[in-house]
Amino acid sequence: MYYSNEVIRYLQSNKILALKLDHALTGVGKAVSNQIDTIGAGAKRALFYTSCFTDEYQDVCQQQKIEDIRFKNGVIHLLKHGNFVYDMLKIYFEEIFKYKTSDQIDHIKKILMAVNIHIAASYLTKAGFVLATATSVAVGMNLKLDLSVLAGNTAGITLTVAGLYGVVQKAADSAHRLHFTYPVYYAALYAQKLEMMYFLIEPLFERAGALKAQWASHSDIAEIITRMIR
Repeated sequence: MYYSNEVIRYLQSNKILALKLDHALTGVGKAVSNQIDTIGAGAKRALFYTSCFTDEYQDVCQQQKIEDIRFKNGVIHLLKHGNFVYDMLKIYFEEIFKYKTSDQIDHIKKILMAVNIHIAASYLTKAGFVLATATSVAVGMNLKLDLSVLAGNTAGITLTVAGLYGVVQKAADSAHRLHFTYPVYYAALYAQKLEMMYFLIEPLFERAGALKAQWASHSDIAEIITRMIR
């Protein structure tokens, strides 16, 4: 399940799912006045929601409402399909290898084999190599999910509306960064309602330099894959 069960348990234990996101992330007028003095990203997001009461900043309000819905959709995807890490990796490698020829893919595979990284693709087609690479990274990657970001709170503190907003704000900030640095991958995640879940794997991508792959050489791509696995 590639971390999915662990994420779901954390969501449940911190009552994020119990808040019923479709209700918790709408109709925030009353919540804003009670959370305005809360520090952190959650308070900032709650503060931004005051724009809903003014005509000048309706675009800010509407953007946050869209992000809230997209975050809810990402959690629904997690609950329904489970393998969200694998799904995001598969989409990533589909973009990376989209325009690679069979010879180029074979060259990348040989570079990986030279550093003892074996991608177990039973047949060397583009689709087969994408699936095999995503699986290898998902199984072996050096990723430790910082699950505290899901709750937006510290141990022993009850989850508040601001705490939940803190999670959504972190997800939105991460999605915005991806939109700027790798718009094609962002668009592909968006189409699958996963862009607001990118924040969960963003630390891995940053450590591996994964977003540089869009203009990287074959050896650089192989090095990125190696760093993702190790």
